[in-house]
Amino acid sequence: MNKTKKRFLLTPFNALYRIAPELDTKLLWRLKHHSKIDLKNPKTYNEKVNWLKLFYRNELMPICADKFKAREYIESFGLGNHLPKLYWHGDDPEKIPFNELPSKYVIKSTTGSGNNLIITDKRTIDKKKIIKTVKLWMREKYLIAYGEWHYEKIQPSIIIEEFLDDHENPVPFDYKFFCFNNIKDGKGSVGCIAVDVERFNGHKRLIFNTDWVFLKDVRFSFSNEYDFKKISKPMMFDEMVKVASILSKPFPHCRVDFYCIGNDYYIGEITFFNGAGFDIVTPKEYNLLMGDWITLPQKP
Repeated sequence: MNKTKKRFLLTPFNALYRIAPELDTKLLWRLKHHSKIDLKNPKTYNEKVNWLKLFYRNELMPICADKFKAREYIESFGLGNHLPKLYWHGDDPEKIPFNELPSKYVIKSTTGSGNNLIITDKRTIDKKKIIKTVKLWMREKYLIAYGEWHYEKIQPSIIIEEFLDDHENPVPFDYKFFCFNNIKDGKGSVGCIAVDVERFNGHKRLIFNTDWVFLKDVRFSFSNEYDFKKISKPMMFDEMVKVASILSKPFPHCRVDFYCIGNDYYIGEITFFNGAGFDIVTPKEYNLLMGDWITLPQKP
């Protein structure tokens, strides 16, 4: 579904959230999952993520979800060398210094998901088209209906970063470390790792445990029809677990994303509500296991 149609369909839900956020969440859940969500006694991963959206607030979340400000948070742990190079930051697309940029780079919105432009040869770009696209990003309004309140507190801007090239794939594999505050059978605070592949060719997601065993029966909405043997355990895996555990420590749950280039790794972003809490996690037993990994804070 394209963004314009989605925004139109969610208009009444945006209004409903303002006056009755729990009802809005329950109705959206019913539409997406064709079942009831238990917010009084949440047990599954999805239920607890939606509970967190409604009842948990942490002033660090808007900072960490802002792709520009998150860099400062990450740098505060001495991890600046594991961030892609920053070429430019601003809020006026007309001021993008195209002539000063390298041949390859990535343009990102500091808010939202999917607002990325990957430039692999700047000689072929259409500057006017890029500026028009980025201006549209800047005008996009936060979809309050999904309850991801922290995005509403972020001032939209644009960053241009280094293009990370593994010389094997159009874009590198995206390693998403799911972190929890009540891990019993993981490593550090990491319970599982999702690896996103073929982002622009069907988008597949494979789930691994912390012993790097492919969980072929576990899915998070996306297809996992991909040869898992092509996804090697990162060389710096243990350090990535350590870093994810450090960055996630202030929160009951979050996701820390990495890219692996050669013998090194780069931190992509920090996400708090995977799939806005509506991803379909199967089988139910795994959804419940992930739910057990989250100890919810006291309800305000």
